[in-house]
Parts: sequence; C-alpha cells; structure tokens
Amino acid sequence: MVSELERKSLPSRKPPVKRGERYKVRIEGLGKGGDGIARIKGFVIFVPNTEVGEEVQIEIKSVKERFAFGEVVG
Repeated sequence: MVSELERKSLPSRKPPVKRGERYKVRIEGLGKGGDGIARIKGFVIFVPNTEVGEEVQIEIKSVKERFAFGEVVG
C-alpha cells in the first residue's frame, strides 16, 4: 500500500487523452452503472449506451486523473 506521503512524491502520470479528441475503440466490459469500458493505452474510458464487443468512434468529453468519459459520435 502506498502512503499519502509516498503518493505525493511519485511522478504524476498524465492521462493519454484530452477533451475533444476522437478515437475508435472496442468496448471491453461494463462498469457498475452499465457504461461501456474501453481503454486507450491502458487508460479507462467510460462510454455510455454501448455494449461489450462494439467498436465505436468516441469523443472524449471529460478527463479525470484515473479515467475519462467519452461519447459515441458519428
């Protein structure tokens, strides 16, 4: 387990996505709320209104430290 002090000294990993960027992704699973889960360079993207196995074009709508939200476009 990493202590709070150690966490502050670790280099911050910058998310590999930015708001407004578009990607083609495959939905790998479903989150607790039913949103689809995709990954970009291992970074989790939640995509509402999708199903496992779908390949969709998404636009990143919101980026947090450990995950992002995308929306299907096109």
